[in-house]
Amino acid sequence: MSQFTALLEKYSKPGPRYTSYPTAPYFHTDFSEADWIHELQASQDPARGISLYAHIPFCDTLCYYCGCNMVATNEYSKAEIYLQFLEMEMDRVAKMTDPTRLVRQLHLGGGTPTYLKPDDIRRLVTMMRSRFTLAPDIEMGCEADPRELTRDHLVALRESGFNRLSLGVQDLNDQVQKAVNRVQPEAMIEQVYRWARELGFASINMDLIVGLPHQNTTSFAHTLDRVLEWAPDRFAIFAYAHVPWMKKHQKLINEPDLPSFTARLDLQQLIHDRLGAAGYQNVGMDHYAKPDDEMVKAQQNKTLWRNFQGYTTHKNCDIYAFGVSSISQTRDVYMQNDKNLKSYQERVAAGHLPVERGLRLTHEDQLRRELITRIMCDMEIDTQAFGAEWGIDFEQKFADGLAELPALEADGLVRLEPGRIVVTQLGSLFLRNIAMGFDAYLKEAAEGQQPRYSRTA
Repeated sequence: MSQFTALLEKYSKPGPRYTSYPTAPYFHTDFSEADWIHELQASQDPARGISLYAHIPFCDTLCYYCGCNMVATNEYSKAEIYLQFLEMEMDRVAKMTDPTRLVRQLHLGGGTPTYLKPDDIRRLVTMMRSRFTLAPDIEMGCEADPRELTRDHLVALRESGFNRLSLGVQDLNDQVQKAVNRVQPEAMIEQVYRWARELGFASINMDLIVGLPHQNTTSFAHTLDRVLEWAPDRFAIFAYAHVPWMKKHQKLINEPDLPSFTARLDLQQLIHDRLGAAGYQNVGMDHYAKPDDEMVKAQQNKTLWRNFQGYTTHKNCDIYAFGVSSISQTRDVYMQNDKNLKSYQERVAAGHLPVERGLRLTHEDQLRRELITRIMCDMEIDTQAFGAEWGIDFEQKFADGLAELPALEADGLVRLEPGRIVVTQLGSLFLRNIAMGFDAYLKEAAEGQQPRYSRTA
């Protein structure tokens, strides 16, 4: 067993992904529609940008591994009706939004956003453009499923202003694809990728998933070699989280076909070696990018940030998220929409904002969010500067978390210097574990009352 594999085994434990802090399981239903309306009206700071998000839950078929809020259907009329509710929701939020604030980022997620027909993609973006002020240099990204994706879809995205595309590749092996009900030949993915390059998307990401049934180092090495030949700008490589108690359809996966824990560790080692050898830099958790990518530059400049859409170069933005289950965020508040499609549409039809739950952050929450986010993004903390910024004695305030660091240093994950905590290159693959030491919610929850998180490796 290599040192890297041994560390993966040692530190593999359930833990948050820290797309927020506090994490979503701690949002509560006492947070009301009135609370969100008050926050929208009170947080109109012209200096802060806006990030728009729309959740399109529909998919043509059910991928057995999926952990998203989605609806598999071949009744396209459901999507057409859904767009009407999105428009009503946007309209209400837009009326409370300062029109001088610029939208710096716009993202479509799902489900499958490209489930929408090309003209409905144009329709959706027109809804947004007519209600919000989009910046001239806006970053616009869309997730895409190569299956049933036509060139016309990509043309519609480009004509609507999209300059980033994320392709769901997952795995190129036929046996793996059949086991998770997502069959998409290499030639299909390559064709979509070539179209996207021809049409001038500035950045193309490919999503891969490790830990799927029948995966092994031989088969996944072929997948990695092939996608590296295509040379996308970024990779997001996620560890499959088998949570059938949360996602019932995951029971359709035959559990004995899942890679063993040891096999998963070997797969992680393979990813680490192959992408590093190809020149991609590890950018925080699960993400890899070419050295000249703006995400890498943002990390070097300490302007990288993390939110519900993952890593972003747009820190000072409020997220206005529309659609079923979507999560909005201001400087002080998180809010999640109703997660049930029928209920979401009924509440919007009744004239309400479909608030299901949320959380107003305390000063302590914001302090720890900043620290955890800086660990996840900057890979280092200047403890003196951080303490001065927040008016605290860093060593005293975070004594419990600091007490855990010498053991991490002994394993080569961090380097402790006078006044600095530095995450090593090896440690960048264990960011969740490092951040967990400063998570007050994890420390306070009684044994057996913790939310059920996926494993860190």
